[in-house]
Amino acid sequence: MLNFGIKDIIDILLVATLLYYIYRLMKRSGSLSLFYGVLFFTVVWVIASEILGMRLTGTILDKFMSIGLIVLVILFQDQIKRFLTDLGSHRKWYRLRRLFRHGSNQEDNARNHAAIMSVVYACMSMSKSKTGALIVFQRKMPLTDYEKTGDIIDADINTRLIENIFFKNSPLHDGAMIIADKRIKSVGCILPVSHDMNIPKNLGLRHRAALGMSQVTDAVCVIVSEETGNISVAKDGEFSIKVSALDLEHILSEISKI
Repeated sequence: MLNFGIKDIIDILLVATLLYYIYRLMKRSGSLSLFYGVLFFTVVWVIASEILGMRLTGTILDKFMSIGLIVLVILFQDQIKRFLTDLGSHRKWYRLRRLFRHGSNQEDNARNHAAIMSVVYACMSMSKSKTGALIVFQRKMPLTDYEKTGDIIDADINTRLIENIFFKNSPLHDGAMIIADKRIKSVGCILPVSHDMNIPKNLGLRHRAALGMSQVTDAVCVIVSEETGNISVAKDGEFSIKVSALDLEHILSEISKI
């Protein structure tokens, strides 16, 4: 007779939680089929080696699991980095840290709102003139490696500065702008391009780069289309198309760091 206690329930819950996080991570990165393949292989390995006691098959699968784990770490190092960052920077922990902070946040809130509105006004202006733009907002996960791919400027967030950087004749208009810690950190940055086949064909390279960035990091990416002037937002591996000024302000207000 099997003994099933509290420890077994906790064990099952831990495994289920881990699988859920891996599933969500793979779904965001467009690698869901790979997740199902790895899950199937793991189930076969457990059944063969642990339940049925097939020693030869279990030994062979053990070798494959050891090598396969190293290969997966190499292939999905960005996704693993994001998973660990999300795990350590969960909003509950963030709220808990805020309980130990002292002093008024009114000044910070005013500064945040001013920076948000500067970006919103710039995007609306570029939308009217059909000026292409790609702006990345850092959240919990550092974007230092992506900042280094462009030109570091470390400037205050300003509507006219953003418009001038993305002006079509500007030498810095190509690539993405990264905003972190309430400052424009870098411009002309190179982002990872998503190869998701479900992206509509009418969306260009800026949208693919924004989606790719939102898949491998927790950043929020704002895109202004050069063809249509529409404003889109890529967040958590998903698109919001034709975003209004009010919606954009609301989305950016939810970001803890800009």
